[in-house]
Amino acid sequence: MTRRLADAKAVGALVARLAREISRHNRELADLALVGIKRRGVPLAERLAARLSAGRKFRCPVGAIDITLYRDDLQLVAETPIVRGSEIEFDINGKTLVLVDDVVFTGRTIRAALSELLDFGRPRAIQLAVLVDRGHRELPIQPDFAAKVIRTRRSDLVDIFLKETDGRDEIVLTRTKSEARS
Repeated sequence: MTRRLADAKAVGALVARLAREISRHNRELADLALVGIKRRGVPLAERLAARLSAGRKFRCPVGAIDITLYRDDLQLVAETPIVRGSEIEFDINGKTLVLVDDVVFTGRTIRAALSELLDFGRPRAIQLAVLVDRGHRELPIQPDFAAKVIRTRRSDLVDIFLKETDGRDEIVLTRTKSEARS
């Protein structure tokens, strides 16, 4: 069973909500920078930066990190994993960083991202912003900002599609047939 949770208009509204929450919580935007987790966290970080910078004389810096080499399941992923590299073209020391991802599930991706970020320096604080929080954490990691919280079964799939990577904006929930009957 597949169900659309958000269309393009709803995804836009969720991004706007995230930007408002980040702005409300971080009054001093001059020391704020966003870092998207590759893949879909990067276009989300770009969209948030555009909203946070609108009407201001500065552009909120945006970086991108690839957590491939920091995964705790690297040996299970592939014999030769594809590393796309990280791009953080600004000094993170003393900044408030907002780590951005499309969905938070077990927390393992975020743990890997935190490990990599700290290799770049010592930020004043790191906050987590996600488009969707679907629960089922395996690590004690919670988002500071979540545009949408959905109840899922552990085996559910939550797919986030973004026009920059997928040609459309959409959030889709897929349940396996065996669980859909129960």
